[in-house]
Amino acid sequence: MSTKAELACVYASLILVDDDVAVTGEKINTILKAANVEVEPYWPGLFAKALEGINVKDLITNIGSGVGAAPAGGAAPAADSAAPAAESKKEEKKKEEESDQSDDDMGFGLFD
Repeated sequence: MSTKAELACVYASLILVDDDVAVTGEKINTILKAANVEVEPYWPGLFAKALEGINVKDLITNIGSGVGAAPAGGAAPAADSAAPAAESKKEEKKKEEESDQSDDDMGFGLFD
């Protein structure tokens, strides 16, 4: 039952957002009653609180542009960002090698 209720509230919320109407529990309830969908009384208020202060249209249009998503323009931007990362890795390796050498200069080893 809760899956049906959640889905109904999501659709009702999307209808309200599409019509540029503020998403409130009362308005979600109105849409659900018009569609003859019965949900627990806490669902509409829960969805209204969850979407409070969130621009749902921006959220929908920016799907896939989050962390770890592939760039829409292709692999060229990824190559640009990979170059500095490779340089920093080289620098880290140099630093590690230098620190290893400094341990050898102490005059004793692990098994000496």
